[in-house]
Amino acid sequence: MRRAHVMHWQVYSNGYYYLTTTTWTNIQITRATTIAGLKTATPKVVWTDSTASRCCNVWAPEIHWQAQEGAWFIHYSAGTSGTYDNQRTHVLRGSSSDIWASTWSYAGRIVIPNRDVWAIDSTVLNVNGNRYLVYSSWDGANQCLFISQMTSATTVGNTVKIATPTYSWEKIGANVNEGPQPLYHNGRTWIVFSASSCTGTGYELGRLELTPGTDPMNSNSWTKYANPIFTSANGSYQPGHNGFFTSPSGSQIWNVYHANSVTPGNCDGSRRTMVQPVNWNSDGTPNLGSPLPLSSDIAEPV
Repeated sequence: MRRAHVMHWQVYSNGYYYLTTTTWTNIQITRATTIAGLKTATPKVVWTDSTASRCCNVWAPEIHWQAQEGAWFIHYSAGTSGTYDNQRTHVLRGSSSDIWASTWSYAGRIVIPNRDVWAIDSTVLNVNGNRYLVYSSWDGANQCLFISQMTSATTVGNTVKIATPTYSWEKIGANVNEGPQPLYHNGRTWIVFSASSCTGTGYELGRLELTPGTDPMNSNSWTKYANPIFTSANGSYQPGHNGFFTSPSGSQIWNVYHANSVTPGNCDGSRRTMVQPVNWNSDGTPNLGSPLPLSSDIAEPV
């Protein structure tokens, strides 16, 4: 069974926070000068598509600035009506360096040369001046993480599998590694990902780390940590499919994620979007903490 979800993703640019969302049939962007302002700002629909191959099940839109092309691009998952089995990665190109002022045009579908099959939750990883597409795809009974080096914003080379669900906390409800998100700090590179089925009780975040100085396209370069890094707490359940964004000064990294208000939960629009700062352990590893209570008075990013 191929499951569906909605994903929120955030970036800070030119004085505004931009939050991407989807209602499964379109892509929307909300902007505000503060995180608090995003709660009441009006979303703007920036994309709908009637083309049969990509009309429906619109998931996981992410905005990425691609310096090589000098443009903003939105990567998203979409497929055909009536089934989740035809999901692929598609790309939109913005017309302006100003996200809000941009009109968006269809730039193409990312075709994986050696594995052109179901592929969702694509993100862009940057290592040593090279960019890589990291995404989730089924391999038998396992939903795994794969990587391809990008040759442009819409084209990639052959793909390599870098993570398979192996731990018990990755196999609750279904064997799932999805929603990869790069995290960089002090010369180290991680991919934080969502594990287990997004319905039920098990959805949570795990992580891989890239061995410094190694090739991201070598699966042996990636080490999976044995324990999850972010789990249910404080009335927020199944926290997952997250993203990271940098504060206005560039000095802080923040985590934006989904969570359910009940458990078992669902992976649909009933989830709430939450943000909180990322901290760092003494050994240099990320400390995401736990979902903070809704009553928490969290200061704005600086």
